[in-house]
Amino acid sequence: MANFSAAFLASYETRSGPKNVTFDLPSDAVVLNSSSCGKENTSDPSLMIAFGKGHGLTLNFTRNATRYSVQLMSFIYNLSDTQIFPNASSKETKTVESATDIRADINKKYRCVSNTQIHMHNVTVTFHDVTIQAYLANSNFSKEETRCEQDGPFPTTAPPPPPHPSPSPAPESPSVHKYNVSGANGTCLLASMGLQLNVTYKKKDNTTVVKVVSINPNKTTAGGSCGAQLVTLELRSESVTLLAFQFGMNASTSRFFLQGIQLNMTLPDARDPTFKAGNNSLRALQATIGNSYKCNAGEHVQVTEAFSVNIIKVWVQAFQVQGDKFGSVEECQLDENSMLIPIAVGGALAGLVLIVLIAYLIGRKRSHAGYQTI
Repeated sequence: MANFSAAFLASYETRSGPKNVTFDLPSDAVVLNSSSCGKENTSDPSLMIAFGKGHGLTLNFTRNATRYSVQLMSFIYNLSDTQIFPNASSKETKTVESATDIRADINKKYRCVSNTQIHMHNVTVTFHDVTIQAYLANSNFSKEETRCEQDGPFPTTAPPPPPHPSPSPAPESPSVHKYNVSGANGTCLLASMGLQLNVTYKKKDNTTVVKVVSINPNKTTAGGSCGAQLVTLELRSESVTLLAFQFGMNASTSRFFLQGIQLNMTLPDARDPTFKAGNNSLRALQATIGNSYKCNAGEHVQVTEAFSVNIIKVWVQAFQVQGDKFGSVEECQLDENSMLIPIAVGGALAGLVLIVLIAYLIGRKRSHAGYQTI
């Protein structure tokens, strides 16, 4: 069972160059009969949603003894749909997919009111007000729920702690820092951002935990490399052996994008203390070469099922960086949407002032209409 709203941001090619388009999951979207509840020990549940002219969103679930998750999300879109993709240079039907961090305890519903973004190559899906549950005991959502990290902090229903408890250390709030990567031809990468790592692993007692690690720039060394087609930012600290961000480019569309993230780190309390994760097929933080990408709202990038990154107040530019300064800004969709509220409020106030002024002038004119000059 699932109940959510979703907005899509897709990049595609037109005859005049690359174009971004946004569209929502419509209310008349239908669940296909090919969706499945799964069969014990043979197959897992899947939810397949179709809308428009050949578009489809699929959520594939999996489980272990204690938790279930959306292991893989895929989106099929039809570029021949001229209503959504006007002037597309291709009429193909394309498929993109990504792992997600949607997971919950067995017999509990997954709940996330906050916006959650899933990046799938050149498509970003933003979910809002999500309720999902798989492997249900009956046909209703459970009353108990597992909340997403974005909705925290959460109240606890656990028994009161004993006197003088030892408090668990809270993760540091990530500091925004400016990183610079230079090569023989000058600066090839500027990045201003705060970084928070979300790592899921099994402890030595076999319990699964999520560790949140904020990157402290004062305790981190930065380096990297510049290439014709690939720019890399490498960060290292005491516990993080390597955190690498790889930016690629598409020469035909003249756009750069975050292509890969690699993480090697040490987890002393883990069953396997050496944690490694990576993904070289991302499509996040996209902008035209020569411009910069900025998102004050922040980005959540799901790298693998066990590893994601919160990128705080990101401002980045790869490849053509002039004078060690950011170029013209291309804002993320969330920042553009946030600008609509003050604009709408300002427009409403201006309209109200105009109405009051007109009413005043009309009233003043009428008050003089009963008098004649002698």
